[in-house]
Amino acid sequence: MNTHMSAQAEQPLQIAYSPCPNDTFVFDAWAHGRVPGAPALDVTFADIDITNGMAERGEFDVLKVSYAVLPYVLDEYALLPCGGALGRGCGPLVLTREAGADLTGRTVAVPSERSTAYLLFRLWAADTVPGGVGEVVVMPFHEIMPAVRDGKVDAGLVIHEARFTYRNYGLHKLADMGEHWEATTGLPIPLGAIIAKRSLGARTLELLARAARTSVRAAWDDPEASRAYVLEHAQEMDPKVADQHIGLYVNEFTADLGEDGYAAVRGLLTRAAAEGLVPPLGPNALDFP
Repeated sequence: MNTHMSAQAEQPLQIAYSPCPNDTFVFDAWAHGRVPGAPALDVTFADIDITNGMAERGEFDVLKVSYAVLPYVLDEYALLPCGGALGRGCGPLVLTREAGADLTGRTVAVPSERSTAYLLFRLWAADTVPGGVGEVVVMPFHEIMPAVRDGKVDAGLVIHEARFTYRNYGLHKLADMGEHWEATTGLPIPLGAIIAKRSLGARTLELLARAARTSVRAAWDDPEASRAYVLEHAQEMDPKVADQHIGLYVNEFTADLGEDGYAAVRGLLTRAAAEGLVPPLGPNALDFP
């Protein structure tokens, strides 16, 4: 689905982000031409597993992707120091039908293997499931909780609004991947990153970072201005759940990664590389621009 913006005469930048409330909240002002001097955007909505693939193929100028995909794309894309999602108390959950289940050798459904959630899950399992989990099955996010409930898989890794709704499926929280990450590192959880093509040039990359920062601050200054855009794309989500979602995932790290944000990203990807889950990062891979 494309929304064509014509704030400026030049060719709009091709951008893809998810229809989730945190992304529409962050980008509302920019996408609707309310950020002075910002490049116009041609917006495509796509879930993060789709945008991860777009980044790996070098499609689009600007993308919201999982931090887990960065080691595969940083030759072509630069990480913007703002606009993304890091947080505390917002980690993925492992859900089971029975409280306190043992996952040794068990089947676990995950929404993607190119996701921070998956990396956090593998790091948690390496620490807490001595015999290792069994088969990992990738399935669409919305099918995971019903599959666990119906006994098709033994456990499910869930993200986002499932934190608020899993009890409706009669499921139990076996573990919170974010709690484990924060307890072992003291750092926030790196979830979604904004990346832009290095070929746009340093000046444009800095302009994009300023635009993203201005857009999120505009949303904070006037939350009602973005409400129609957020709810239009929130897939019938209850407005209160949409507000909870924004409250969890849009925070000071969205405005600026800062020292802790960069430490979290480097820490996650370094640990994941040590476990053989992703390629190692180059020494200057996260530098901006």
